[in-house]
Amino acid sequence: MRYRFRPTPRRRLTAALASLALVVSALADDTSANADTSEDWAVHGQLTNVTQHGARFSAPYSGTNSLRPDAPTEETTDTTLFLGIRPWAGAELWVNGEVDQGRGLSNTLGVAGFPSGGAYKLGANKPYARLPRAFLRQTVSLGGETQAVEGEANQLAGSRTADSLTLTFGKLAVTDVFDNNSYAHDPRADFLNWTVIDAGTFDYAADPWGYTFGFAAEWTQGWWTLRGGYFELSPLPNSKIANFNFRANSPMVEAEARYKLLGQPGKVKLLGFVNRADMGSYRDAIAWGVQNGAAPDVTQVRHFATRSGIVLNLEQAISDDVGVFARLSRDDGSKEAYEFTDINKSLSAGVSIKGTSWGRAGDTFGAAIVTNALSNDAKDYFAAGGMGILIGDGKLNYAPEKILESYYAVGLGAHFAVSLDYQHVNNPAYNHDRGPVSIYSLRAHAQF
Repeated sequence: MRYRFRPTPRRRLTAALASLALVVSALADDTSANADTSEDWAVHGQLTNVTQHGARFSAPYSGTNSLRPDAPTEETTDTTLFLGIRPWAGAELWVNGEVDQGRGLSNTLGVAGFPSGGAYKLGANKPYARLPRAFLRQTVSLGGETQAVEGEANQLAGSRTADSLTLTFGKLAVTDVFDNNSYAHDPRADFLNWTVIDAGTFDYAADPWGYTFGFAAEWTQGWWTLRGGYFELSPLPNSKIANFNFRANSPMVEAEARYKLLGQPGKVKLLGFVNRADMGSYRDAIAWGVQNGAAPDVTQVRHFATRSGIVLNLEQAISDDVGVFARLSRDDGSKEAYEFTDINKSLSAGVSIKGTSWGRAGDTFGAAIVTNALSNDAKDYFAAGGMGILIGDGKLNYAPEKILESYYAVGLGAHFAVSLDYQHVNNPAYNHDRGPVSIYSLRAHAQF
């Protein structure tokens, strides 16, 4: 199959921004040799374009939230400027400005484990500006060995002690602090699927672009860290967060243990969260549908309630170049998903391999598998024609959603990378009547 790409205004914008990144990164190279080991301020930038194509697949019927079997190729571009200063000892103030453009396949609908971490729930063909992050981080030393901190986007170079207390407040992504994984967490550099880069049932507080207001505290002592956070949920499920109002909120706790296995480092994390807001029960929605002779609708039965979940997150280095990872997660399946995606049980696992052994130390190969599932209440709701955040085919021949993803990232120096990504999705949106679908992606990334 041949693909012919024309220089549309969106692609001309991408080319222009890439050229700008080349110039700025060259300037960064010239000045990096004179950089001090401790920074009082820093400027970083990045540009990422993801072009994604879904092959045609079998679909005897489709609904409002279905993945289209003839969906056109889509692309997303985001350009970010990271500005940071150190206002006083131990503190960092960061502001991120961003320009976004593009849409996910089928307007980011039709697969619970959506295939592009570069796609947001609200897309636009024309570029638009946003302020995704503006936060203050304060680190308090509590003793122990002094460790170097490398400078990068949203982190100033410097040092900290092995034991510390870190406080973060402002606008940020919950996943900046929680559910991190060294091998699967960054859609600009590693995997793309939502349920590989994050736990599938981690229904974290976020606007449609993935950011919110909140506070996090991290207490680190030697081999362990305890984290706690309190974040603002959107006023209605999957909606914009326009003001500082914590009536709808999400507290969470994560415990992390670090260890060595056969001389190689590993981590295990256990995360629990609770969402507290107006949300609908699947059973109430089904009853409402029967009473009104209509498809069930959770928007008609919302009231203040809680919905909890738990995540087990593992990572283990096998060697300096090979690492494995896994996430196992589950949530309260009696009520609608609030912010992230329509999943009640999820398991993901994979491997990441650096290219040193074949003479390409800057390259990375990754492969992962995912199984996503619904609760019995959710199955009945979607089978009766209900709609969720990302899914809703109008009816449902249920089967777990199974995803295979692999990627190869080619490093082109310190500042550039190009990746090829393939995903195979069985039973998209848990529907055995539709699919399977193959999804191909090309990702270009520049940073300084």
